[in-house]
Amino acid sequence: MVITDIIAVILGLAGMAGCILPALPGPPLSWTGLLLLYFWGGTNGKGDEMSLTILLVMLGLTAAVTILDYIVPAKLTKATGGSDASARGAMAGLLIGILLTPIGMLLGTFLGALIAEAHYTDKPLSQCLSAALGTFIGTILGTGLKLIVSTVIFIYIIIYL
Repeated sequence: MVITDIIAVILGLAGMAGCILPALPGPPLSWTGLLLLYFWGGTNGKGDEMSLTILLVMLGLTAAVTILDYIVPAKLTKATGGSDASARGAMAGLLIGILLTPIGMLLGTFLGALIAEAHYTDKPLSQCLSAALGTFIGTILGTGLKLIVSTVIFIYIIIYL
């Protein structure tokens, strides 16, 4: 394995981690690993070089899920009656939950949204639960979409090593 292959794999793995860790831009990191292989002549097992089409399709998917990751949670939060506090609470809960376990991340996202919505608004608990659920589902959908794209890109990275 040459250094570019190692860097591409590291970028692919960092991209998948970045789908969950809010500080890292997941799919863009993964795509950067793919781009590196494209320019340094990555080939599949048959000796075929990566096509520009694959690179551009993955770029399009990367851009789409990165944009959707901002839109989907916000739309579902608003659709279920949530406020901006709910979204901020979900992010805070996610960050605290990271310190625990993957289950902590999920619970933290939901509980953070619920606590923030209940604390910063005068809504009844049932509406706060609905808003927290919408925020939670939106966050999970956005994360899931990013993780799918980053995983597909990582598979291409492995194929073209």
